Amino acid sequence: MKKLPIGISSLKEIIEEGYAYVDKSRFVHDLDKMGKYYFLSRPRRFGKSLFIDTLKEAFEGNKKLFSNLWLHDHWDWEKHYPVIHISFGGGVIRSREELDQRIRDILYTNETNLGITCRQPNDIPGYFGELIRNSAKKYGLRTVILIDEYDKPILDNISDPSRAQEVREGLKNLYSVVKDSDADIRFALLTGVSKFSKVSLFSGLNNLTDITLEPEYSAICGYSEPEMTQIFSDYLGNKSLEDIRRWYNGYAWLGQKVYNPFSILNYFRTGTFRNYWFETGTPSFLIDLLEKRRYYIPGIEHIQASESLIGAFEVDFIEPESLLFQTGYLTIEHEQRVAGKTFYTLGYPNMEVKASLSDYILSRYSHDKAMKEKVQLKIYQAFQEKNPDALKTIFQALFSSIPHDWYRKNKLSEYEGYYASVFYCYFTALGLNVTPEDTTSHGRIDMTVQLDDNKVYIFEFKVVDIDKTPGTALAQIRQKGYADKFRESCADIYLIGVEFDRTQRNIIRFEWEQLKTTF
Repeated sequence: MKKLPIGISSLKEIIEEGYAYVDKSRFVHDLDKMGKYYFLSRPRRFGKSLFIDTLKEAFEGNKKLFSNLWLHDHWDWEKHYPVIHISFGGGVIRSREELDQRIRDILYTNETNLGITCRQPNDIPGYFGELIRNSAKKYGLRTVILIDEYDKPILDNISDPSRAQEVREGLKNLYSVVKDSDADIRFALLTGVSKFSKVSLFSGLNNLTDITLEPEYSAICGYSEPEMTQIFSDYLGNKSLEDIRRWYNGYAWLGQKVYNPFSILNYFRTGTFRNYWFETGTPSFLIDLLEKRRYYIPGIEHIQASESLIGAFEVDFIEPESLLFQTGYLTIEHEQRVAGKTFYTLGYPNMEVKASLSDYILSRYSHDKAMKEKVQLKIYQAFQEKNPDALKTIFQALFSSIPHDWYRKNKLSEYEGYYASVFYCYFTALGLNVTPEDTTSHGRIDMTVQLDDNKVYIFEFKVVDIDKTPGTALAQIRQKGYADKFRESCADIYLIGVEFDRTQRNIIRFEWEQLKTTF
Protein backbone atom coordinates (compact mmCIF):
# COMPACT_ATOMS: atom_id res chain seq x y z
CA MET A 1 0.00 0.00 0.00
CA LYS A 2 1.42 3.37 -1.01
CA LYS A 3 1.57 6.13 1.56
CA LEU A 4 -1.25 8.68 1.66
CA PRO A 5 -0.14 12.18 0.54
CA ILE A 6 -2.10 14.07 3.20
CA GLY A 7 -1.23 17.77 3.12
CA ILE A 8 1.70 17.28 0.70
CA SER A 9 1.86 19.81 -2.13
CA SER A 10 5.28 18.91 -3.57
CA LEU A 11 5.25 16.63 -6.62
CA LYS A 12 8.92 15.83 -6.06
CA GLU A 13 8.27 14.59 -2.53
CA ILE A 14 5.25 12.54 -3.61
CA ILE A 15 7.12 10.80 -6.45
CA GLU A 16 10.47 10.29 -4.73
CA GLU A 17 9.00 9.22 -1.38
CA GLY A 18 6.56 6.73 -2.91
CA TYR A 19 3.24 8.37 -2.05
CA ALA A 20 0.08 7.51 -3.96
CA TYR A 21 -0.52 10.07 -6.68
CA VAL A 22 -3.56 10.84 -8.83
CA ASP A 23 -2.06 11.87 -12.16
CA LYS A 24 -3.24 15.34 -13.19
CA SER A 25 -0.40 15.94 -15.65
CA ARG A 26 -2.66 15.78 -18.70
CA PHE A 27 -4.19 19.08 -17.60
CA VAL A 28 -0.72 20.65 -17.76
CA HIS A 29 -0.52 19.70 -21.43
CA ASP A 30 -4.05 20.85 -22.21
CA LEU A 31 -3.65 24.26 -20.59
CA ASP A 32 -0.35 24.85 -22.34
CA LYS A 33 -1.77 23.95 -25.74
CA MET A 34 -5.04 25.85 -25.43
CA GLY A 35 -3.94 29.27 -24.15
CA LYS A 36 -1.63 31.42 -22.10
CA TYR A 37 -3.35 33.23 -19.20
CA TYR A 38 -5.60 31.30 -16.81
CA PHE A 39 -7.57 31.72 -13.62
CA LEU A 40 -8.86 28.85 -11.44
CA SER A 41 -10.97 29.03 -8.30
CA ARG A 42 -11.37 26.04 -5.98
CA PRO A 43 -12.09 25.68 -2.25
CA ARG A 44 -9.26 25.23 0.23
CA ARG A 45 -7.63 21.81 0.61
CA PHE A 46 -8.48 20.76 -2.94
CA GLY A 47 -4.96 20.30 -4.33
CA LYS A 48 -4.46 23.68 -6.01
CA SER A 49 -0.94 24.04 -4.61
CA LEU A 50 0.03 20.55 -5.77
CA PHE A 51 -1.19 21.31 -9.28
CA ILE A 52 0.76 24.59 -9.30
CA ASP A 53 3.84 22.64 -8.27
CA THR A 54 3.21 20.09 -11.02
CA LEU A 55 3.14 22.92 -13.56
CA LYS A 56 6.37 24.30 -12.11
CA GLU A 57 8.18 20.97 -12.38
CA ALA A 58 6.97 20.46 -15.96
CA PHE A 59 7.99 23.92 -17.22
CA GLU A 60 11.35 23.64 -15.49
CA GLY A 61 11.89 20.43 -17.44
CA ASN A 62 12.23 17.96 -14.57
CA LYS A 63 11.50 14.95 -16.78
CA LYS A 64 12.48 12.32 -14.23
CA LEU A 65 9.54 13.13 -11.97
CA PHE A 66 7.09 12.38 -14.79
CA SER A 67 8.53 9.01 -15.86
CA ASN A 68 5.32 7.16 -14.93
CA LEU A 69 2.90 9.99 -15.65
CA TRP A 70 0.87 10.84 -18.76
CA LEU A 71 2.87 13.98 -19.52
CA HIS A 72 6.16 12.10 -19.93
CA ASP A 73 5.50 11.30 -23.61
CA HIS A 74 3.61 14.52 -24.39
CA TRP A 75 6.01 17.33 -23.44
CA ASP A 76 9.12 19.01 -24.80
CA TRP A 77 11.64 18.24 -22.07
CA GLU A 78 14.48 20.00 -23.84
CA LYS A 79 13.15 23.41 -22.81
CA HIS A 80 13.76 24.62 -19.26
CA TYR A 81 11.64 27.72 -18.68
CA PRO A 82 12.28 30.23 -15.88
CA VAL A 83 9.40 29.97 -13.39
CA ILE A 84 8.33 32.71 -10.97
CA HIS A 85 6.34 31.05 -8.20
CA ILE A 86 4.33 33.34 -5.90
CA SER A 87 2.28 31.94 -3.01
CA PHE A 88 0.41 33.76 -0.26
CA GLY A 89 -0.59 30.50 1.46
CA GLY A 90 1.62 30.87 4.51
CA GLY A 91 0.84 33.05 7.50
CA VAL A 92 -1.67 35.85 7.94
CA ILE A 93 -1.19 39.35 6.51
CA ARG A 94 -2.85 42.10 8.55
CA SER A 95 -1.94 45.32 6.76
CA ARG A 96 -0.82 46.84 3.48
CA GLU A 97 2.65 47.31 4.92
CA GLU A 98 2.90 43.62 5.82
CA LEU A 99 1.66 42.70 2.34
CA ASP A 100 4.22 44.87 0.56
CA GLN A 101 7.04 43.41 2.64
CA ARG A 102 5.81 39.86 1.97
CA ILE A 103 5.73 40.57 -1.76
CA ARG A 104 9.30 41.90 -1.69
CA ASP A 105 10.45 38.80 0.20
CA ILE A 106 8.73 36.49 -2.31
CA LEU A 107 10.19 38.32 -5.30
CA TYR A 108 13.67 38.26 -3.72
CA THR A 109 13.39 34.49 -3.19
CA ASN A 110 12.52 34.05 -6.87
CA GLU A 111 15.36 36.38 -7.87
CA THR A 112 17.80 34.25 -5.88
CA ASN A 113 16.44 30.93 -7.17
CA LEU A 114 16.66 32.12 -10.76
CA GLY A 115 20.18 33.45 -10.31
CA ILE A 116 19.49 36.96 -11.60
CA THR A 117 19.87 40.48 -10.24
CA CYS A 118 17.19 43.20 -10.10
CA ARG A 119 17.94 46.87 -9.45
CA GLN A 120 14.69 48.25 -7.97
CA PRO A 121 13.52 46.07 -5.04
CA ASN A 122 11.63 48.92 -3.31
CA ASP A 123 9.26 49.57 -6.21
CA ILE A 124 7.03 46.48 -6.32
CA PRO A 125 5.68 46.86 -9.89
CA GLY A 126 9.14 47.75 -11.13
CA TYR A 127 10.71 44.85 -9.21
CA PHE A 128 8.22 42.31 -10.55
CA GLY A 129 8.50 43.60 -14.12
CA GLU A 130 12.30 43.53 -13.99
CA LEU A 131 12.21 40.00 -12.56
CA ILE A 132 10.09 38.82 -15.49
CA ARG A 133 12.26 40.53 -18.12
CA ASN A 134 15.60 39.49 -16.65
CA SER A 135 14.47 35.90 -16.26
CA ALA A 136 13.45 35.69 -19.91
CA LYS A 137 16.70 37.32 -20.99
CA LYS A 138 18.95 34.98 -18.98
CA TYR A 139 17.22 31.73 -19.94
CA GLY A 140 16.44 32.69 -23.53
CA LEU A 141 12.86 31.56 -22.98
CA ARG A 142 9.83 33.52 -21.89
CA THR A 143 8.93 33.39 -18.19
CA VAL A 144 6.24 31.25 -16.57
CA ILE A 145 4.27 32.88 -13.73
CA LEU A 146 2.41 30.74 -11.19
CA ILE A 147 0.47 32.51 -8.42
CA ASP A 148 -1.08 30.38 -5.68
CA GLU A 149 -3.59 31.60 -3.07
CA TYR A 150 -3.72 34.95 -4.90
CA ASP A 151 -6.67 36.10 -2.75
CA LYS A 152 -5.67 34.91 0.73
CA PRO A 153 -4.41 38.32 1.96
CA ILE A 154 -7.85 39.75 1.16
CA LEU A 155 -9.74 36.85 2.77
CA ASP A 156 -7.56 37.17 5.88
CA ASN A 157 -9.07 40.65 6.31
CA ILE A 158 -12.54 40.15 4.86
CA SER A 159 -14.27 41.00 8.14
CA ASP A 160 -12.68 44.48 7.99
CA PRO A 161 -13.72 45.94 4.58
CA SER A 162 -11.50 49.01 4.77
CA ARG A 163 -8.39 46.99 5.51
CA ALA A 164 -9.37 44.37 2.92
CA GLN A 165 -9.63 47.14 0.33
CA GLU A 166 -6.15 48.41 1.22
CA VAL A 167 -4.74 44.90 0.81
CA ARG A 168 -6.66 44.48 -2.44
CA GLU A 169 -5.01 47.62 -3.83
CA GLY A 170 -1.61 46.22 -2.88
CA LEU A 171 -2.30 43.00 -4.77
CA LYS A 172 -3.64 44.97 -7.70
CA ASN A 173 -0.33 46.84 -7.74
CA LEU A 174 1.40 43.47 -8.20
CA TYR A 175 -0.94 41.73 -10.62
CA SER A 176 -1.21 44.71 -12.97
CA VAL A 177 2.39 44.05 -14.03
CA VAL A 178 1.45 40.81 -15.80
CA LYS A 179 -0.45 42.47 -18.65
CA ASP A 180 2.37 44.93 -19.40
CA SER A 181 4.92 42.08 -19.45
CA ASP A 182 3.11 40.03 -22.07
CA ALA A 183 6.06 39.90 -24.48
CA ASP A 184 8.20 38.15 -21.84
CA ILE A 185 5.58 35.74 -20.49
CA ARG A 186 5.15 32.17 -21.74
CA PHE A 187 2.32 31.04 -19.43
CA ALA A 188 0.49 32.31 -16.32
CA LEU A 189 -1.97 30.77 -13.87
CA LEU A 190 -3.57 32.36 -10.82
CA THR A 191 -5.41 30.16 -8.31
CA GLY A 192 -7.39 30.94 -5.20
CA VAL A 193 -10.56 30.26 -3.26
CA SER A 194 -12.60 33.26 -4.33
CA LYS A 195 -13.13 35.20 -7.51
CA PHE A 196 -12.94 38.97 -7.31
CA SER A 197 -14.06 40.96 -10.30
CA LYS A 198 -11.54 41.93 -12.95
CA VAL A 199 -12.42 45.57 -12.38
CA SER A 200 -11.52 45.50 -8.68
CA LEU A 201 -8.39 43.36 -8.70
CA PHE A 202 -7.22 42.65 -12.24
CA SER A 203 -7.56 46.08 -13.77
CA GLY A 204 -5.97 45.83 -17.20
CA LEU A 205 -5.51 42.07 -16.90
CA ASN A 206 -8.70 41.33 -18.82
CA ASN A 207 -7.24 38.47 -20.82
CA LEU A 208 -7.41 35.86 -18.05
CA THR A 209 -9.32 32.76 -19.15
CA ASP A 210 -11.45 31.63 -16.21
CA ILE A 211 -11.57 27.80 -16.29
CA THR A 212 -13.40 27.47 -12.95
CA LEU A 213 -16.70 26.38 -14.52
CA GLU A 214 -15.41 24.78 -17.71
CA PRO A 215 -16.55 21.12 -17.68
CA GLU A 216 -13.32 19.78 -19.20
CA TYR A 217 -11.41 21.11 -16.17
CA SER A 218 -13.90 20.03 -13.51
CA ALA A 219 -11.51 17.36 -12.19
CA ILE A 220 -8.32 19.41 -12.45
CA CYS A 221 -8.30 19.43 -8.63
CA GLY A 222 -9.93 16.82 -6.43
CA TYR A 223 -10.41 13.12 -7.19
CA SER A 224 -13.04 11.78 -9.56
CA GLU A 225 -14.56 8.50 -8.45
CA PRO A 226 -12.72 6.43 -11.09
CA GLU A 227 -9.44 8.04 -10.00
CA MET A 228 -10.19 7.44 -6.34
CA THR A 229 -11.20 3.77 -6.73
CA GLN A 230 -8.24 2.98 -8.98
CA ILE A 231 -5.41 4.71 -7.12
CA PHE A 232 -6.62 3.92 -3.61
CA SER A 233 -8.12 0.46 -4.21
CA ASP A 234 -5.93 -1.03 -1.46
CA TYR A 235 -7.59 1.26 1.07
CA LEU A 236 -11.15 0.55 0.00
CA GLY A 237 -11.25 -3.10 1.08
CA ASN A 238 -14.80 -3.98 2.10
CA LYS A 239 -15.77 -0.37 2.80
CA SER A 240 -19.14 0.84 1.52
CA LEU A 241 -18.58 2.96 -1.58
CA GLU A 242 -22.13 4.27 -1.24
CA ASP A 243 -21.41 5.60 2.25
CA ILE A 244 -18.06 7.07 1.15
CA ARG A 245 -19.78 8.77 -1.78
CA ARG A 246 -22.52 10.19 0.46
CA TRP A 247 -19.98 11.61 2.92
CA TYR A 248 -17.23 12.97 0.70
CA ASN A 249 -18.18 13.05 -3.00
CA GLY A 250 -20.38 15.59 -4.74
CA TYR A 251 -18.33 18.71 -5.51
CA ALA A 252 -19.24 19.78 -9.05
CA TRP A 253 -18.20 22.53 -11.42
CA LEU A 254 -20.40 21.65 -14.43
CA GLY A 255 -18.51 18.42 -15.10
CA GLN A 256 -17.43 15.34 -13.16
CA LYS A 257 -18.20 15.21 -9.47
CA VAL A 258 -15.09 14.98 -7.33
CA TYR A 259 -14.00 14.12 -3.82
CA ASN A 260 -12.16 16.55 -1.58
CA PRO A 261 -8.66 15.00 -1.38
CA PHE A 262 -8.06 16.08 2.21
CA SER A 263 -11.23 14.46 3.51
CA ILE A 264 -11.06 11.20 1.57
CA LEU A 265 -7.36 10.69 2.36
CA ASN A 266 -8.01 11.21 6.07
CA TYR A 267 -10.91 8.79 5.89
CA PHE A 268 -8.61 6.17 4.36
CA ARG A 269 -6.13 6.86 7.15
CA THR A 270 -8.60 6.38 10.00
CA GLY A 271 -11.49 4.40 8.52
CA THR A 272 -13.84 6.74 10.38
CA PHE A 273 -16.42 9.11 8.90
CA ARG A 274 -15.61 12.53 10.31
CA ASN A 275 -15.64 16.18 9.29
CA TYR A 276 -11.98 16.41 8.28
CA TRP A 277 -12.17 19.25 5.77
CA PHE A 278 -14.45 21.43 7.86
CA GLU A 279 -12.21 21.11 10.91
CA THR A 280 -9.28 22.72 9.06
CA GLY A 281 -10.94 26.12 8.94
CA THR A 282 -13.62 28.02 10.83
CA PRO A 283 -15.96 30.04 8.59
CA SER A 284 -16.61 32.73 11.20
CA PHE A 285 -17.08 35.51 8.65
CA LEU A 286 -19.55 33.36 6.72
CA ILE A 287 -21.61 32.74 9.85
CA ASP A 288 -21.49 36.45 10.69
CA LEU A 289 -22.83 37.22 7.22
CA LEU A 290 -25.66 34.68 7.52
CA GLU A 291 -26.58 36.16 10.88
CA LYS A 292 -26.47 39.71 9.57
CA ARG A 293 -28.75 38.82 6.66
CA ARG A 294 -31.05 36.77 8.91
CA TYR A 295 -30.65 33.91 6.49
CA TYR A 296 -33.22 31.12 6.59
CA ILE A 297 -30.82 28.24 7.19
CA PRO A 298 -32.94 25.41 5.70
CA GLY A 299 -33.06 27.52 2.52
CA ILE A 300 -29.35 26.85 1.96
CA GLU A 301 -30.29 23.39 0.64
CA HIS A 302 -31.52 24.50 -2.78
CA ILE A 303 -30.49 28.04 -3.72
CA GLN A 304 -31.27 29.49 -7.13
CA ALA A 305 -28.43 31.77 -8.20
CA SER A 306 -27.49 33.58 -11.38
CA GLU A 307 -24.12 33.33 -13.05
CA SER A 308 -23.26 36.85 -11.94
CA LEU A 309 -24.22 36.11 -8.33
CA ILE A 310 -21.83 33.20 -7.91
CA GLY A 311 -19.25 34.52 -10.38
CA ALA A 312 -17.47 37.19 -8.33
CA PHE A 313 -17.81 39.44 -5.31
CA GLU A 314 -16.38 42.61 -3.85
CA VAL A 315 -14.99 43.15 -0.38
CA ASP A 316 -17.59 45.81 0.35
CA PHE A 317 -20.56 43.90 -1.08
CA ILE A 318 -20.67 40.15 -0.52
CA GLU A 319 -23.75 38.01 -1.02
CA PRO A 320 -24.07 34.88 1.16
CA GLU A 321 -24.78 32.71 -1.88
CA SER A 322 -21.56 33.79 -3.56
CA LEU A 323 -19.46 33.18 -0.46
CA LEU A 324 -21.10 29.80 0.24
CA PHE A 325 -20.36 28.62 -3.29
CA GLN A 326 -16.84 29.92 -3.68
CA THR A 327 -15.67 28.63 -0.31
CA GLY A 328 -16.99 25.13 -1.05
CA TYR A 329 -20.00 24.89 1.25
CA LEU A 330 -22.33 24.74 -1.75
CA THR A 331 -21.84 23.19 -5.16
CA ILE A 332 -23.69 23.22 -8.47
CA GLU A 333 -26.54 20.71 -8.71
CA HIS A 334 -28.19 21.93 -11.89
CA GLU A 335 -27.63 24.47 -14.68
CA GLN A 336 -30.41 26.17 -16.64
CA ARG A 337 -30.42 28.73 -19.44
CA VAL A 338 -33.25 31.28 -19.26
CA ALA A 339 -33.60 34.05 -21.86
CA GLY A 340 -29.89 34.29 -22.47
CA LYS A 341 -28.91 34.07 -18.81
CA THR A 342 -27.55 31.12 -16.86
CA PHE A 343 -29.03 30.12 -13.52
CA TYR A 344 -27.71 27.50 -11.14
CA THR A 345 -29.29 25.40 -8.43
CA LEU A 346 -26.85 25.15 -5.54
CA GLY A 347 -26.84 22.59 -2.76
CA TYR A 348 -24.60 20.90 -0.22
CA PRO A 349 -22.04 18.65 -1.92
CA ASN A 350 -22.15 15.93 0.71
CA MET A 351 -22.96 14.91 4.26
CA GLU A 352 -19.65 16.15 5.68
CA VAL A 353 -20.32 19.74 4.66
CA LYS A 354 -24.04 19.69 5.45
CA ALA A 355 -23.65 18.24 8.93
CA SER A 356 -20.56 20.32 9.77
CA LEU A 357 -21.93 23.67 8.67
CA SER A 358 -25.22 23.00 10.46
CA ASP A 359 -23.39 22.10 13.65
CA TYR A 360 -21.28 25.26 13.44
CA ILE A 361 -24.34 27.44 12.87
CA LEU A 362 -26.02 25.66 15.76
CA SER A 363 -23.12 26.64 18.00
CA ARG A 364 -23.87 30.26 17.11
CA TYR A 365 -27.55 29.75 17.94
CA SER A 366 -26.72 28.06 21.25
CA HIS A 367 -26.07 30.06 24.36
CA ASP A 368 -24.76 26.91 26.09
CA LYS A 369 -22.39 24.67 24.12
CA ALA A 370 -22.51 21.83 26.66
CA MET A 371 -26.30 21.80 26.51
CA LYS A 372 -26.15 21.69 22.71
CA GLU A 373 -24.27 18.40 22.83
CA LYS A 374 -26.70 16.91 25.35
CA VAL A 375 -29.70 18.01 23.30
CA GLN A 376 -28.25 16.42 20.16
CA LEU A 377 -27.87 13.08 21.93
CA LYS A 378 -31.42 13.24 23.30
CA ILE A 379 -32.83 14.05 19.85
CA TYR A 380 -31.05 11.08 18.33
CA GLN A 381 -32.42 8.82 21.06
CA ALA A 382 -35.94 10.16 20.50
CA PHE A 383 -35.79 9.21 16.82
CA GLN A 384 -34.32 5.81 17.64
CA GLU A 385 -37.14 5.18 20.12
CA LYS A 386 -39.81 6.55 17.73
CA ASN A 387 -40.94 8.98 20.40
CA PRO A 388 -42.21 12.35 19.05
CA ASP A 389 -43.37 13.35 22.55
CA ALA A 390 -39.74 13.29 23.61
CA LEU A 391 -38.93 15.73 20.79
CA LYS A 392 -41.59 18.07 22.13
CA THR A 393 -40.11 17.92 25.65
CA ILE A 394 -36.57 18.40 24.38
CA PHE A 395 -37.27 21.49 22.27
CA GLN A 396 -39.60 23.12 24.79
CA ALA A 397 -36.95 22.72 27.47
CA LEU A 398 -34.33 24.02 25.04
CA PHE A 399 -36.17 27.25 24.23
CA SER A 400 -37.20 27.72 27.89
CA SER A 401 -33.58 27.49 29.01
CA ILE A 402 -32.41 30.40 26.85
CA PRO A 403 -32.01 33.52 29.03
CA HIS A 404 -33.92 36.65 28.01
CA ASP A 405 -30.63 38.53 27.97
CA TRP A 406 -29.41 36.24 25.17
CA TYR A 407 -32.39 37.21 23.04
CA ARG A 408 -31.69 40.88 23.71
CA LYS A 409 -28.07 40.59 22.58
CA ASN A 410 -28.61 38.12 19.73
CA LYS A 411 -30.85 39.29 16.87
CA LEU A 412 -31.13 35.85 15.30
CA SER A 413 -34.37 35.12 17.13
CA GLU A 414 -36.12 38.16 15.69
CA TYR A 415 -36.82 36.63 12.30
CA GLU A 416 -39.53 34.04 11.77
CA GLY A 417 -37.24 31.42 10.26
CA TYR A 418 -35.21 31.18 13.45
CA TYR A 419 -37.29 28.47 15.14
CA ALA A 420 -37.44 26.19 12.11
CA SER A 421 -33.73 26.80 11.56
CA VAL A 422 -32.95 25.53 15.07
CA PHE A 423 -34.84 22.29 14.36
CA TYR A 424 -33.13 21.95 11.00
CA CYS A 425 -29.61 22.49 12.37
CA TYR A 426 -30.07 20.02 15.21
CA PHE A 427 -31.33 17.36 12.81
CA THR A 428 -28.75 17.86 10.05
CA ALA A 429 -25.85 18.20 12.49
CA LEU A 430 -26.64 14.60 13.52
CA GLY A 431 -26.23 13.47 9.91
CA LEU A 432 -29.93 12.68 9.50
CA ASN A 433 -31.54 12.71 6.06
CA VAL A 434 -33.29 16.09 6.26
CA THR A 435 -35.11 17.74 3.36
CA PRO A 436 -36.44 21.29 3.86
CA GLU A 437 -39.28 22.52 1.66
CA ASP A 438 -39.86 18.99 0.37
CA THR A 439 -41.93 19.26 -2.81
CA THR A 440 -45.12 17.25 -3.27
CA SER A 441 -47.96 17.47 -5.79
CA HIS A 442 -49.98 19.28 -3.10
CA GLY A 443 -47.40 21.87 -2.09
CA ARG A 444 -44.17 22.16 -0.11
CA ILE A 445 -43.61 20.41 3.20
CA ASP A 446 -41.63 22.57 5.62
CA MET A 447 -39.31 19.71 6.52
CA THR A 448 -39.03 15.94 6.32
CA VAL A 449 -36.67 13.64 8.20
CA GLN A 450 -36.27 10.17 6.73
CA LEU A 451 -34.67 7.34 8.70
CA ASP A 452 -32.99 4.29 7.27
CA ASP A 453 -35.63 1.94 8.65
CA ASN A 454 -38.39 3.22 6.30
CA LYS A 455 -39.73 5.86 8.63
CA VAL A 456 -40.40 9.49 7.80
CA TYR A 457 -41.25 12.46 10.01
CA ILE A 458 -43.16 15.29 8.33
CA PHE A 459 -42.86 18.69 10.05
CA GLU A 460 -44.93 21.82 9.55
CA PHE A 461 -43.98 25.00 11.43
CA LYS A 462 -46.01 28.09 12.26
CA VAL A 463 -45.24 31.31 14.13
CA VAL A 464 -48.69 32.26 15.42
CA ASP A 465 -48.23 36.03 15.59
CA ILE A 466 -47.07 36.07 11.95
CA ASP A 467 -48.80 33.21 10.17
CA LYS A 468 -52.51 34.12 9.94
CA THR A 469 -53.45 30.91 8.12
CA PRO A 470 -56.46 29.40 9.95
CA GLY A 471 -56.09 25.98 11.50
CA THR A 472 -53.21 24.27 13.23
CA ALA A 473 -49.93 23.19 11.69
CA LEU A 474 -50.95 19.54 11.99
CA ALA A 475 -54.28 20.23 10.30
CA GLN A 476 -52.41 21.75 7.37
CA ILE A 477 -50.36 18.57 6.91
CA ARG A 478 -53.60 16.55 6.81
CA GLN A 479 -55.49 18.94 4.52
CA LYS A 480 -52.70 19.14 1.95
CA GLY A 481 -52.07 15.40 1.88
CA TYR A 482 -48.36 15.73 2.52
CA ALA A 483 -48.16 12.08 3.61
CA ASP A 484 -49.32 10.75 0.23
CA LYS A 485 -45.83 11.05 -1.23
CA PHE A 486 -44.48 8.51 1.27
CA ARG A 487 -47.28 5.92 1.52
CA GLU A 488 -45.67 3.49 -0.91
CA SER A 489 -42.12 3.77 0.41
CA CYS A 490 -42.38 4.16 4.20
CA ALA A 491 -43.80 1.77 6.77
CA ASP A 492 -44.36 4.47 9.38
CA ILE A 493 -45.23 8.11 8.74
CA TYR A 494 -45.26 10.65 11.57
CA LEU A 495 -47.08 13.96 11.09
CA ILE A 496 -45.83 16.68 13.44
CA GLY A 497 -47.20 20.21 13.68
CA VAL A 498 -45.13 22.70 15.66
CA GLU A 499 -46.37 26.20 16.53
CA PHE A 500 -44.33 28.97 18.14
CA ASP A 501 -45.22 32.16 19.91
CA ARG A 502 -42.55 34.79 19.35
CA THR A 503 -43.60 36.74 22.46
CA GLN A 504 -43.23 33.68 24.69
CA ARG A 505 -40.23 32.55 22.61
CA ASN A 506 -41.28 28.95 22.79
CA ILE A 507 -43.42 26.17 21.38
CA ILE A 508 -47.06 26.65 22.33
CA ARG A 509 -48.51 23.69 20.41
CA PHE A 510 -46.85 20.43 19.41
CA GLU A 511 -49.24 17.89 17.90
CA TRP A 512 -48.48 14.64 16.13
CA GLU A 513 -50.03 11.49 14.81
CA GLN A 514 -48.70 8.29 13.32
CA LEU A 515 -49.92 6.78 10.06
CA LYS A 516 -49.46 3.08 9.38
CA THR A 517 -49.09 2.06 5.76
CA THR A 518 -49.28 -1.21 3.86
CA PHE A 519 -45.65 -0.88 2.75
